[in-house]
Amino acid sequence: MDIATFLHLLHEEIGLTKHSGKKHLIHFSSARDYYACKSALKRMKSQFVNLSKVRDLSIIHAFSCTLRPDTKLRGIPGAPNIVEDTKITVHQAMGNKTTSRRSSNISGYHTIPWGIDQVGAPEVWNKSVGQNIRIGVIDTGIDYNHPDLRNSISRGINLLNRSMLPYDDNGHGTHIAGTIAAAGRHSGIVGVAPRAIVHPVKAFDHAGSAYVSDIIAGIDWCVHNDLDIINMSFGMKSYNRSLEQAVMNAYYRGKVIVASSGNDGKKKSVDYPARFPQVVSVGATTRLGKIAPFSNRGKQIDIYAPGERVYSSWLNGKYNELSGTSMATAHVSGVIALMLSIKPMSPLQIKSALRRCAIGLNKRGTTRWKPGYLNARQAIRAARQG
Repeated sequence: MDIATFLHLLHEEIGLTKHSGKKHLIHFSSARDYYACKSALKRMKSQFVNLSKVRDLSIIHAFSCTLRPDTKLRGIPGAPNIVEDTKITVHQAMGNKTTSRRSSNISGYHTIPWGIDQVGAPEVWNKSVGQNIRIGVIDTGIDYNHPDLRNSISRGINLLNRSMLPYDDNGHGTHIAGTIAAAGRHSGIVGVAPRAIVHPVKAFDHAGSAYVSDIIAGIDWCVHNDLDIINMSFGMKSYNRSLEQAVMNAYYRGKVIVASSGNDGKKKSVDYPARFPQVVSVGATTRLGKIAPFSNRGKQIDIYAPGERVYSSWLNGKYNELSGTSMATAHVSGVIALMLSIKPMSPLQIKSALRRCAIGLNKRGTTRWKPGYLNARQAIRAARQG
């Protein structure tokens, strides 16, 4: 393949797709081809302005850009593999939203939501508060002005508009961040790991929808910025090779990836990316400690955590009760932050420790392993034992 010719045609194609285009992924047959094209792209951008619209997905050695569905580029001899991008959605909260102002009955007091209490996080705060552990939350963004999150937020990225901060225009990402690491100075709520640092990665729009290429770009950003944990409270039903490749590459670079299983009440199936073996797959429980009816479940789940009517931060400094495996995933990411603050551990060590220390569902005398409930005290003990 003549790289210069391909990029020239790519420039022309992008110019023709202003109204009828769809996002596509461009995969190269080898790392050598990718790097050669990347180098040529950098040189040619000044001359061919449409090439500036090509996004580099270095974690999977691919590009993404908007092309026509019937793109002629596929017909070029030796051309890269060009596939249409896929949509993915946040695991939308179940039930009615109930928004309120500050939750404390008495001004100056903190509120510990029931889920944080049930996983036993307050019992271990004298040992670990997630100090200096960095968590990428790939979601709808974050409310930068929320009083309970101001001390927990660090630099992020808006993948939908690189010139803007990753402000949340949906609420889902802010809710997730609050459960992980809320830390109001004088009042408000407290998250599982109140000294952990959240890096908001806005890949989802106001409707909670994203393209897989945006997720991959988010994973790439988290890896490039050397974050410890990647929280992914979203999913899709169908397998996606590009997403799997990004997850595997992040995993092999030592990133702990936590994802929600989905809210379809399936007994033997979970959504992607939670289904990938490199990911910590999370199901949801109720206040009574039972598996939530809406939660996907089965042997592909690694751990269950609180996901029913979870109280957390919301837009405009408010609070909200939401249900879903998304909320359960946030609890798990928080506990992993507590573990990593005690001792550095690999993604495999974290996953094994969580499965080993889970409580509640394992019955004595049975040899068949079943996923259990998240418990911070047990998780800290498992981290110390290695």
